[in-house]
Amino acid sequence: MGSVTATVAPPTDPNVIRWFRTFWAISRAGFRRYATYRQAAVAGVVTNSVFGFLRCYLLLAVAGTAGAVGGYDRAQLATFVWVGQGLLAVVLLWGWTDLADRIRTGDIAVDLLRPVPPVTSYLATDLGRAGYAALARLVPPVLVGPLFFDVHLPTRWPTVPLFALSAVTAVVLCFGCRFLVNASAYWLQDVRGPMILWTVGSGVLAGLYFPLRFLPEGLQWALWLGTPFPSLLQTPLDVLVERDPPGTQLGLVALQLCWTVAILVACHRVQRRAERRLVVQGG
Repeated sequence: MGSVTATVAPPTDPNVIRWFRTFWAISRAGFRRYATYRQAAVAGVVTNSVFGFLRCYLLLAVAGTAGAVGGYDRAQLATFVWVGQGLLAVVLLWGWTDLADRIRTGDIAVDLLRPVPPVTSYLATDLGRAGYAALARLVPPVLVGPLFFDVHLPTRWPTVPLFALSAVTAVVLCFGCRFLVNASAYWLQDVRGPMILWTVGSGVLAGLYFPLRFLPEGLQWALWLGTPFPSLLQTPLDVLVERDPPGTQLGLVALQLCWTVAILVACHRVQRRAERRLVVQGG
């Protein structure tokens, strides 16, 4: 058993281009790493498509003869479901325990001795993963949905770039949330409890199981302003289906960006605090 108190200080070279090159190299490595799991990607697409049919028929049944519910028409609901099924794999709410596993085994000591801080290196890897998922897991459901359902196509030109910005922001925000859940292993060693809470809470409060607009308006805004969960899936999907006027869309994405900055700052602070008292076990 040994103690690690701090990471090696990052290089003081102010060359921003060098930093971006390093970040880009780690992201490319993350892309290649996840691109090797082709069979898993195919299995994931099939599973997401099956659940896409189930969710879509369920929400369309809720809309019923009225043809609309919660401010969504039938085409918007279909788009919400099918893009959401693909975006789930890009954002990756669950299934990432790399940091917690390395803390448990003591391998985190190697990460702390590298010149790139753990938050930065894991974020770069996750962005590479998300890039591959966007091609392998997001595109197929987006193509399958319109074959069987009437879907909503954006009618305002800023919608697509705003959705792209919102989706990338959601990836970074979700990484930060997962990093904090994993970082609880610095103190708990066993993170199964926090992982279960995160899995249940994120699925319900992010808008995966049902659109949060089905909830009372006061509760909607309490979730949006008080938690980062709606910014993980609900915000980018609402932007894409044009559920709100442009001003409200911009406001939701701005709130999403604020949550992302706050969570990343929390990640860095938690990591520094953990380094001051970390006792590596098993390494």
